Amino acid sequence: MLRALYTAASGMEAQQLNIDTIAHNLANINTSGFKFRRAQFQDLLYQNIRQAGASNTATTEIPVGLQVGLGTKPVATEIIFSQGDFASTNNPLDIVIQGQGFFQIRQTNGQLAYTRNGNFHLNRDGNIVTSEGDLLDPQITIPQDQIGITIGADGTVSVQQAGQSQPQQVGRIELALFQNPSGLQNMGKSLFLPTQASGEAVTGTPGENGLGSLLAGYIEQSNVSVVEEMISMIVSQRAYEANSKVIRTADEMFTQANNVIR
Repeated sequence: MLRALYTAASGMEAQQLNIDTIAHNLANINTSGFKFRRAQFQDLLYQNIRQAGASNTATTEIPVGLQVGLGTKPVATEIIFSQGDFASTNNPLDIVIQGQGFFQIRQTNGQLAYTRNGNFHLNRDGNIVTSEGDLLDPQITIPQDQIGITIGADGTVSVQQAGQSQPQQVGRIELALFQNPSGLQNMGKSLFLPTQASGEAVTGTPGENGLGSLLAGYIEQSNVSVVEEMISMIVSQRAYEANSKVIRTADEMFTQANNVIR
């Protein structure tokens, strides 16, 4: 019975983390480029139950059915990089990646980070930056006298300047690809950092070597499904309730056992 209390408690703690993860997903349903997470769990060690009177040295083999599990524990929260829906903005600096890849961002501290959020702007120097002011890498500068910006599917950035009949290319957007994107580390602001699990970034031209192409004038929305998250929340809540009933039942059994000696 004491074992049941701790086992059920581990289940309640696991479902609490699951609910926390679901709440985070739902809170970011309108966050551009957000990728939802799924909590992952694994069962704990198993305890071998020896039958009464059995010799400790009789055999090392454990009969089937004489092992009792000790509960569960969370091991990771996996990032799901499925494609989100596209929302039209008619802003040439809003860019969607159609397929795999990440934009490479140079933060103010010089560190490289990666994002799927293609909501870009121009700073006072004409550089393409994120909403936080971090530079798109490689850096692309737009002339101050531009009257139109065009971003091609292959990442080419061209501008139409006053007095010129043909647009001029001013740079090219590169994308980064990871061997295991789920191993990236979240750092907030829709940014990710590489880890040993994700591998190093491999940069290249959009549309080549497995990288997605670009589509300007659109934003990739969050890939959170409200319906799926609500279903997961119901399942998690019921699992939490079931574990709490196990604790209540074990407590009642303890009460009955204590009353035997009275």
